[in-house]
Amino acid sequence: MDPISFVYLAAVLFAIGSAAVLTRRNAIVAFMGVELMLNAANLSLVSFSRIHGEVDGQVMAFFVMVVAAAEVVVGLAIIIAVFRTRQSISLDEPAELRG
Repeated sequence: MDPISFVYLAAVLFAIGSAAVLTRRNAIVAFMGVELMLNAANLSLVSFSRIHGEVDGQVMAFFVMVVAAAEVVVGLAIIIAVFRTRQSISLDEPAELRG
């Protein structure tokens, strides 16, 4: 299979993730959209690494996965804290706290 098809797949996945972040008001769905965009970036890094025959993209994808794992821990903690105080995970309600 041609590695350029994986680049096209990464572009489609990134578009779906960005659409989820921009259109949804649920924090969990927006969070999943961010994770989908990070995975699309990983796929494109590995694809370009495969095209050029070097491992630099694969190493960078590993670091992106580490950052994504840390982001999941912090992001879910924030979402749970907001849910416990507001009993909702809507993204509009924390914006109303500013006054």
